[in-house]
Amino acid sequence: MKTIIAVIEKASDGGYAIYSDDVQGAFSSGLTEQEAKKEFCEVLEGQAEYYKEKNGVYPDWYTAGYSVEYRYDMSAFFMTFSFINVSEFAKSIGINPSLMRKYKSGLVAASEKQKNLIQGKLSEITRNLERVTFA
Repeated sequence: MKTIIAVIEKASDGGYAIYSDDVQGAFSSGLTEQEAKKEFCEVLEGQAEYYKEKNGVYPDWYTAGYSVEYRYDMSAFFMTFSFINVSEFAKSIGINPSLMRKYKSGLVAASEKQKNLIQGKLSEITRNLERVTFA
């Protein structure tokens, strides 16, 4: 089974955009994340049909079966999870809050090292939250 990596971004209209480098022409947008994801799945089906029309067979990723793994850019992450205070999150993981706000706004792109650090700290926070039980 092929895993198609799809990146969710904040669109210029304030909604969401999704693209994948794994499938040529795979791009969608929507006012909500769910709308953009639905359209993205429809685009994948359309791209497979188009490929078949041009080449007589479906693309390998389609015939082998596929799943979509969504990944967020920083702007889309904070837009989707707007209840997370960007500055406090930055402080809790040891990143300059001003820099994190720049990542959020898209003014600056995080390096791979920074993304890995943020991902690691976010995973740690998630594990800690999973252990919470209310009395």
